[in-house]
Amino acid sequence: MFPSRFKLLASVFTAGALALVACGETSDTDTGTDAAGGGESYAIGINQLVQHPALDAATAGFREALEESGVEVTFEEQNANGEQATALTIAQSFANDDLDLVLAVATPAAQATAQNITDAPVLFTAVTDAESADLVDSNDSPGGNVTGTSDVAPIEEQLDLLTQLVPDAENIGIVYSSGEVNSEVQVAAVEEAAAPLGIDVTTQTVTTVNEIQQAVEALGDVDAIYVPTDNMVVSGIASLIQVAEQRQIPVIGAESGTVEGGAVATLGIDYTELGRQTGEMALRILRDGEDPATMPVETADEFTYVINEDAAQRQGVEIPQEILDEAERV
Repeated sequence: MFPSRFKLLASVFTAGALALVACGETSDTDTGTDAAGGGESYAIGINQLVQHPALDAATAGFREALEESGVEVTFEEQNANGEQATALTIAQSFANDDLDLVLAVATPAAQATAQNITDAPVLFTAVTDAESADLVDSNDSPGGNVTGTSDVAPIEEQLDLLTQLVPDAENIGIVYSSGEVNSEVQVAAVEEAAAPLGIDVTTQTVTTVNEIQQAVEALGDVDAIYVPTDNMVVSGIASLIQVAEQRQIPVIGAESGTVEGGAVATLGIDYTELGRQTGEMALRILRDGEDPATMPVETADEFTYVINEDAAQRQGVEIPQEILDEAERV
């Protein structure tokens, strides 16, 4: 039931939310030459939707892959502070810059970037379903200048984890942003996976972070709460956790950043590694001349159990010993 090997998760935290902050910095490991000795240098823009541990880790992993490759890279890094309009403004600004490649972090940022940049390669990461988001013709054959990596979660395995932690669960609550396609895809997948288990799913949508607490309260008498990789909800996870702890409702996350924020557990991906995987794709495009149109969307191939024992105690959950023996702790 449990994977035979686990990786230690690395999460990157950034202090404070910054809107439209362009880093414009050159990596510390710049050498002025690429691995082939061709002396190439590249300018890369990064359009990140919002600052929270998962997205910060993905961006950091991407940068690390480029910096460790030995190529000379200048990063123009900007953050939309969770605002779709700001992500669009960043994308429009990048379209006017002389960039060799643009990375978009999270689905709304990827949509804004893809709509505005058509004459340079665009990579995305932390996108659940690129097809549903209209970023590619298909995940196997993107067909344009856009491709990248998906953070699609192992929904069935996560629900199996939930039922081990909350054996009597009959109703799962989910709060998600109505403006995030990635969340709609995940909610549909949870509903499909929960039906054979005899578990009902109750949902509430939000349009701003300030609505999260009220939405959690509106879920009513649910046995557990599942938090998808929803950028708005994850960035405001403290409000959700506060209500859950008051009501002794166990919270299961789709990724480790949510567990660090107060959820009990997850079986999720390592976002730093996902970012590095995206960085390797960037190198294949920039250095080796691969065409994004023919580069399939890639997914993570390793998942890790992560638990938060303090959160479990506060939410009234007893974690089975077999999970304690296998999981990483935060």
